[in-house]
Amino acid sequence: MDKEKKGAIISDFKVHDGDTGSAEVQVALLTERINQLSEHLKAHPHDQHTRRGLLKLIGQRRRLLAYVSKSDVKRYRNLITRLGLRK
Repeated sequence: MDKEKKGAIISDFKVHDGDTGSAEVQVALLTERINQLSEHLKAHPHDQHTRRGLLKLIGQRRRLLAYVSKSDVKRYRNLITRLGLRK
């Protein structure tokens, strides 16, 4: 992910000015990275090292989403609709 793309994601999902590490921003960045790795694996289905990294990122995103859902359900629902998760 290039610097401009990462900056755009951070500015879209930040909670307040100067926010770079809130759960929403982290989930959005992980989702972008997961999408990139999924596309890579479609082209390279035997790349098991990338598959392991993808599964680790998915687990990390799942834990962050669980944290957000426990702390504030409204924020959680807003986040998953904006990212297009949980169809």
